[in-house]
Amino acid sequence: MLGSDISKVFSDIELTAFTLNDFDITDLDKSVSIIKETNPDFLIHTAAYTDVDGCELDPEKAYLVNGIGARNAAIACEEIKCPIIYISTDYVFDGAKKEPYDEWDITDPINRYGLSKLLGERFVSSMTNRFYIVRTSWLYGRNGKNFVETISRLLSEKDEIDVVDDQVGSPTFTYDLALKLRELIGKGYGTYHITNSSHCSWYEFAVEIAGQKPGKTRIKPTTSDKFKRAAKRPAFSVLDNAMLRLEGLDELRPWKDALKDYYRR
Repeated sequence: MLGSDISKVFSDIELTAFTLNDFDITDLDKSVSIIKETNPDFLIHTAAYTDVDGCELDPEKAYLVNGIGARNAAIACEEIKCPIIYISTDYVFDGAKKEPYDEWDITDPINRYGLSKLLGERFVSSMTNRFYIVRTSWLYGRNGKNFVETISRLLSEKDEIDVVDDQVGSPTFTYDLALKLRELIGKGYGTYHITNSSHCSWYEFAVEIAGQKPGKTRIKPTTSDKFKRAAKRPAFSVLDNAMLRLEGLDELRPWKDALKDYYRR
């Protein structure tokens, strides 16, 4: 999802979009060789294993892709003095704070996915000093599996849907994130939180989605313990985009406005 929107946003410049067919990011030699050969001015590292429950069941794969893969990209970038943008997640936090997390809050992931992404953050920040670590949350967009598409499908299939209301975050449209990544390039290095503004529960998100696709399906709030999931989710993982403000950059539009634009598109 994010990769395809980055391709759109950067379509007016020379862009090389790598896929798994080009090389496996977990292969150090191949990764370094191809990235050095391409010699980019900037590298946006979006490759990730994002199946949260899958990471819990296969943590070695999570650490390999999200951790070692990021290390390999950072090593290559350092060798050619190329800044790297590493896409991370709100799940590096435990969700216990009850108010938005800023960039300097202490990380404490409660699942293997969050831990593997934090490992990636630490590799990137230790392997090079030319880095942007961008934490985002609840991504949706075209060309990928996401909550918006899942709920949209269920609205046409079911009379009733149960959605958890005890997990709160900021839904983020990948197109909006891609636009801000382009704006971020050339600004001060460091860790940034970039999400659409405001926040909601998954239940509130689903209700808003249903409002874009009128129908008769009933959406019922429920609790996380009603679903048997391999990985725990943070209860409150809203990110404060403090570093954007400090750099003089505008925050992203409210998530409800972004969702409406997604459907218009």
